[in-house]
Amino acid sequence: MIEAPTAAHPFDAPVSAALMQRARRVIPGGVNSPVRAFRAVGGTPRFVASGRGAYVTDADGREYVDLVSSWGALLHGHAHPAIVEAVTAAAAHGTSYGAPTEVEVDLAEEIIARTSVEQVRLVSSGTEATMSAVRLARGVTGRDLVVKFAGCYHGHVDSLLASAGSGVVTFGLPGTPGVPAAATAATIVLPYNDTDAVARAFAEQGARIACVVTEAAAGNMGAVPPLPGFNAFLAATCQAHGALLISDEVMTGFRVHRSGWWGLDGAVEGWTPDLTTFGKVMGGGFPAAAFGGRADVMGQLAPEGPVYQAGTLSGNPVAAAAGLTALRLATDELYAGLDRTAATIKALASDALTAEGVPHLAQSAGNMFSIFFGDPPRQAVVDLTGAQDQQLYRFSAFFHAMLAHGVWLPPSAYEAWFVNAALDQAAIDRLATALPRAARAAAAARPDARSDSGAAQ
Repeated sequence: MIEAPTAAHPFDAPVSAALMQRARRVIPGGVNSPVRAFRAVGGTPRFVASGRGAYVTDADGREYVDLVSSWGALLHGHAHPAIVEAVTAAAAHGTSYGAPTEVEVDLAEEIIARTSVEQVRLVSSGTEATMSAVRLARGVTGRDLVVKFAGCYHGHVDSLLASAGSGVVTFGLPGTPGVPAAATAATIVLPYNDTDAVARAFAEQGARIACVVTEAAAGNMGAVPPLPGFNAFLAATCQAHGALLISDEVMTGFRVHRSGWWGLDGAVEGWTPDLTTFGKVMGGGFPAAAFGGRADVMGQLAPEGPVYQAGTLSGNPVAAAAGLTALRLATDELYAGLDRTAATIKALASDALTAEGVPHLAQSAGNMFSIFFGDPPRQAVVDLTGAQDQQLYRFSAFFHAMLAHGVWLPPSAYEAWFVNAALDQAAIDRLATALPRAARAAAAARPDARSDSGAAQ
């Protein structure tokens, strides 16, 4: 039973608050990834004790409908029985060998069967995947410059933190302390969805550009899909100039389609990226990621070629078993259901906000979606500048009202919302009850509202 809120930051959360005090003594900021700290929305971060299906339960015993889904990783919801069974069986045989196993070959074959890649190398995180793909592109081309887009986040790789999305834009960080100037000097940052800017960059520096790295569809400044033909233009431009296109599908890969965003884009238009990075869903909730691409490019990796990349836990048998099971469960029917669920929830949210006169834009990239609070509402957000033109104080009020009524959203206006296959009618009914109350809170919010960090929202 969900209690009614009695304060701006609803509920005391004494167990979570005590855990946060302990955590701050031993972990910087009390968290192991910055957005979890609730700094952008204020209040006490909830420590999760368990998850089951579409729900998580916090350390204070309160249950929430989960629209974070481990930042997109849990396509099937929490503790899916088949994934738990696969992990248990794998762990019973051993948790790590530092040697080849059959299950990593099975997982690689499954990824290749679904996507445009011809060979794939398993790693442990999305950051590692994009870092390795950029190194490989530089090694193959013999060039040094990397083109990326403002608001796209590719992990905390030195050269790719320039104008990054996700936590970097959430916290409004002015730069990248700890990153040598030389690292970002080799990075060209362009506006997302701007073909003219890409053309100018290649006209000026094309002979030095090793690669373009882009989120296949952006999800780290909110859900911002590529404009029609944008990814195809990048592929053609790279091919014309001898550069490589790296499509970052760490977030979209196997989440929006059985073949990732490429299944909605490149497979339809008839083009393929040179390299693709994967993560999240392909690990089934475990730390696993991958990068892959054309066989001639991947063949430049050691031990076949001169570009070095390695990892003790790469292809970990427990993670590979979880990921393989998650992918085999990801059928066309499952994706159709996710699309319907996402459309339903997005419409419910937009209708509730409209009823209260809250200016906003509800925008999707596949079954990922987000709400941009703004006045006046825009037809579409196409880049970081548009994403930042928000009334963040309204999101803060909306977030806490949803939390108060049993719905867990990403604690940042710059993150996408993620549905999972376990969201049933009971969960949607709870959302439908919470949304009008959250919309009223957003309507009543004022610009002088402040987060716990003291920054005006």
